[in-house]
Amino acid sequence: MATRTIDQLLEEMTLDEKIGQLNLVTAGQAVTGPIGNGDIDENIRGGRIGGVLNLWGRENIGAAQRLAVEETRLGIPLFFGFDVLHGHKTIFPIPLAEAGLFDPALWERSARAAAMEAAADGLDLTFAPMLDVARDPRWGRIAEGPGEDPLVAAVFAKAKVRGFQGARLSDRNAVAATAKHFCAGGATLAGREYAPVDVSERTLREVYLPPFQAAVASGCAAIMPAFNSVNGVPMTMHRELLTGYLREKLGFAGLFVSDYTAISELVQHGVAGDLVEAAALALAAGVDVDMVSGAYVNGLKEALARGLVALEDINRSVRRVLGFKQDLGLFDDPYRRLAPNDISRREIEELARDVARRAVTLLTNNGVLPLSRGLRRLAVVGPLANARGEMLGPWSAAGAPENCVAILEGLKRALPETEIVFHPGCGVDDDDRSGFEEAIALCAKSGAVALCIGEAANMSGEASSRANPALPGVQRQFAEQVLATGVPTVAVLSSGRPLMVSWLAEKAQAMVATWFLGDQAGAAIAEVLTGGFNPTGRLPVTWPRETGQIPIFHAVRSLGRPFKAADPFTSKYIDLSPEPLFPFGHGLSYAKVELANLRVSPQEFSVTNEIEIMVEVDAKNTGSIPAHETIFLFVHDVVASVARAGMELKDWAKAELAPGETKTIGFRLGKESFEFLDKALETCCEAGEFEILVGFEADRSTALSVRVRSFD
Repeated sequence: MATRTIDQLLEEMTLDEKIGQLNLVTAGQAVTGPIGNGDIDENIRGGRIGGVLNLWGRENIGAAQRLAVEETRLGIPLFFGFDVLHGHKTIFPIPLAEAGLFDPALWERSARAAAMEAAADGLDLTFAPMLDVARDPRWGRIAEGPGEDPLVAAVFAKAKVRGFQGARLSDRNAVAATAKHFCAGGATLAGREYAPVDVSERTLREVYLPPFQAAVASGCAAIMPAFNSVNGVPMTMHRELLTGYLREKLGFAGLFVSDYTAISELVQHGVAGDLVEAAALALAAGVDVDMVSGAYVNGLKEALARGLVALEDINRSVRRVLGFKQDLGLFDDPYRRLAPNDISRREIEELARDVARRAVTLLTNNGVLPLSRGLRRLAVVGPLANARGEMLGPWSAAGAPENCVAILEGLKRALPETEIVFHPGCGVDDDDRSGFEEAIALCAKSGAVALCIGEAANMSGEASSRANPALPGVQRQFAEQVLATGVPTVAVLSSGRPLMVSWLAEKAQAMVATWFLGDQAGAAIAEVLTGGFNPTGRLPVTWPRETGQIPIFHAVRSLGRPFKAADPFTSKYIDLSPEPLFPFGHGLSYAKVELANLRVSPQEFSVTNEIEIMVEVDAKNTGSIPAHETIFLFVHDVVASVARAGMELKDWAKAELAPGETKTIGFRLGKESFEFLDKALETCCEAGEFEILVGFEADRSTALSVRVRSFD
């Protein structure tokens, strides 16, 4: 096999065998949509399948690969893909939670660990990272991505691609990364999954394209077009963005893999009359691989006969698929990822615990946290207190609930001298209040309460949009009765999105966002609640007060009548503050860090030259315990030819400080930090004044600021 070139293979292949290489089917081991593949074994033998998804395990994959290599005419190996989105067998925090670390090194390490486990299970390709910038928490897939900011998403993209793919795709412990969903899926209408997207060309270029540009620059092997249409054109047939932008402008040479049945859905979009037209439109746009819909195997021959596609269009995509398999090393050794490797499950579990505890975000605290290790009795109540499986979150098909540490279990380990009593009180999403009385009685006789509430894992992720992302079922009524006992209460929120709980933030003595933290959830949460770990998580999204504020995000453009509480004729609501419950970047600590002495050098620069501006600020730990703080740098273009955002994130830095220690934290800004798209959507840097803001969150009132000036 290795002696034949791709061109030689193409000459030997029949048209059916060529089209078969473009056909990606599901084995159904994990169900992520409708299944209609026919007899997979028969189709593999017939050369009608190029890859398989939702199949894992050495035995399963080995059997399928042997069919392709040993029982087909040409012996072309299959590739195997799976959604390794936040871990494979060891489940890490959901990406939204992990984004809150603001730590590219750990982002890369968790992807590397997941890739090693996935490769050891025979997988070649992951459908990750998910890079949709998301500013609407009604959308369930906000859980799968890096949050609301395009810079964070771009840095996240680079780290994840490096982690998944390693130094070479052909390495036994590397898996190919698929950047998805290209693009603007996070802007779907009303936050509904699969809905259309209408955004300006400016917003598309400023917000939704940069993460994919970063993924391409990092060498990602594949890109998945989104289900949605963008300004009327479904992404699965969007030639201008797929071929024009990604391939021709950015130089992307990898695979375009459709989303699940997305090609056949062009008929439902109303842009194709039948499956044949749908197949032709997708192929012409540059989509190489058809996932599950059968549009290519059932439509391309007829499309060729009708003159809707040319043989060279088919050959071009087949070359890419064969080249992809070559890059994976499958022609040299089809079974290379089926041999045991030297991964350490213990090391991966330790990494998962470290990532999980760093993702916990302390939202409010009136001093009740950390819990005293001398606490005599702690009531652990709520439907998520002892719910191992829910801690895994969405997209954890290869994970096992029995491997997960529940919150109750973690607290028992962390507080061995404390009497811990438990009652769920109610279910996650039902109206049964029969457990209220017993649970409330336990709370009333305790020194503190850990109230574990939120969503079930299947309430976020794909096809899990929520019109009202509040606490489901009767959890609010239960929580209000717990709070009414007057016992100090810590609200522990597990969810895949910000929840509408402004009432809870006001009444609970502390509130913690734990998201879905994976296998080590309970251990990580207990470490933070008991002070074994000083919380470091920061919000990668703006947290709304109520659903009516959505979409809400920090980088809002300047406007003519900004909000003023005393002026009715400014941008606001008459029934609610326009300010978020918590801003982007928010997250408290048990330590106390103060910023001072912000300075910039030089304070003037020429827009016609390359520049390097040094920004420095002094960070001092005024508390009694070590601090690990995240410091954000924003830029505001004061007067520009196009209205700019009041706070645009340009960089962030970490500060580790011993008690009483002061460190100077430095940032280097290049010309790109002051550039933007002008009226013609061309990159420019204008003369004028820029405000540089440094702080712990996207809040002008708490940030330090200084101004610099540019000139022609």
